[in-house]
Amino acid sequence: MAVEKRMPQSCPSCDTKMKVKKLVCPNCATEVDGLFNFPVLSALSNEEQLFIIDFIKVGGSLKDMATNMKLSYPTIRNQLDDIIERVSSLQKLNDKK
Repeated sequence: MAVEKRMPQSCPSCDTKMKVKKLVCPNCATEVDGLFNFPVLSALSNEEQLFIIDFIKVGGSLKDMATNMKLSYPTIRNQLDDIIERVSSLQKLNDKK
């Protein structure tokens, strides 16, 4: 299985939070240049992002998530609570900037 490359969130040199500088359309080569923040959800791990995608696919049903993942409902609930806490803390950090 190929490893998907992730956009770095922090500078590899000084660990400062990175920003997006340029967006390019691969179809028509239109470029948008500026200084943009990453969306909060992009700062989550791949595993956390996949959890959110699966959660949306099952219409927000933790019961269905538990069944699909062959885990207990409380385990899935705890995973969601951890992600909620992480998103909240990331939003607070972004709000300060």
